[in-house]
Amino acid sequence: MSRMLKHVEIREYVRELVRGSAPGTAAPSERDLVDRFGVARMTVRQALDALVGEGVLERFPGRGTFVAVPRRTPTGVSSFTEDMAAKGVVAESRTLVAERVSPTPSVAGALRLRPDEMVVHWQRLRLADGRPVCLSDAFLPESMVPGLLEKLPASLYDDLASRGRRPTWAEDDVAARTATDVEAGLLELPVGGVVLRRARRALWRDIPVEVSRTIYRGDQHSVCLLLRD
Repeated sequence: MSRMLKHVEIREYVRELVRGSAPGTAAPSERDLVDRFGVARMTVRQALDALVGEGVLERFPGRGTFVAVPRRTPTGVSSFTEDMAAKGVVAESRTLVAERVSPTPSVAGALRLRPDEMVVHWQRLRLADGRPVCLSDAFLPESMVPGLLEKLPASLYDDLASRGRRPTWAEDDVAARTATDVEAGLLELPVGGVVLRRARRALWRDIPVEVSRTIYRGDQHSVCLLLRD
């Protein structure tokens, strides 16, 4: 069989193997594919290069090849400060936690970090005109925000913009839930009050820069979905 046909066979094998896998899932290594198909490493590399070019896979030097985040057209991601300004109210924040920590496996996976890489954890109570609006819990790769803990910014996204890393798009998951006693106390809700929980992974281009969990007062927020063909 010719090299080109082998290249196509390997490319389509890998494509089917990773189909439906979550972004960040490891793709087969070049060595594994060389052993499986009995071909030269250059042939395997051609197959993987094609999938990288299509946006199916992405490479990280020194780490390997992984399932890529689907390519999307950047639409912009607004910050809490910007959202409040658009409503004509003054945004404020009270820092509850600001620390350097080891990420949990889920946070490390979402941010595509190695187990030994650290993150900045910043938890804030967000207010509008002095009234609690939401609780924000953000995790960021420490390597992307050096010095953040020494001088916490008024707006996280403005700070990321100054570093050339402002999120261009985000994956959000929103669900209605009952507030815990602690959440109800901070948000000045009755015990058992309804909140909206938003889990977000924000990306600059295709690079994860933030994983956050935000809890909004259910009596002050709604969700609007815009669906396109």
